[in-house]
Amino acid sequence: AYKIGKLLAQNGFDICSGGAQGIMDAVSKGAKEEGKSAIGITVDIFKSNTTQHLTNEVKCNTLFERIDNLIKYGDAFIILPGGTGTLVELSIVWELINKNVIEQKPIACLGNMWRKIIEVMDERLSFENKRPGLVKCHDSIEETIEYIKFQLNHN
Repeated sequence: AYKIGKLLAQNGFDICSGGAQGIMDAVSKGAKEEGKSAIGITVDIFKSNTTQHLTNEVKCNTLFERIDNLIKYGDAFIILPGGTGTLVELSIVWELINKNVIEQKPIACLGNMWRKIIEVMDERLSFENKRPGLVKCHDSIEETIEYIKFQLNHN
């Protein structure tokens, strides 16, 4: 996550995350060290400590307000290995794009854990005559960054 934050910042991108510890802290630190913004969309319900590496914090009252702001601030989404909260965020973004509620934005998942989930869901979307392929899986940080750069520079 730290390397992703650094590389995105080196390519001119600001970072937006949930603003807490762990992966969110690391990506924010990487971006801030490179002189870019590290925006944290925080919510008190998790009672987690906010990272010290934020340049701006947007405080939310509910999980859904947080997700709404993450979508609003994000031009693209990089999904790192995570738990059910990460899955919820991915699912909501994916569904809103699939249903044309929000404009299509690049979604890149990093790591093998997501590949299995995305493959199963894409099969289901194809079966339902919906749009598979909205979420791309990548094996490396560099491949992920290149995909995001290409998508944002060509859309």
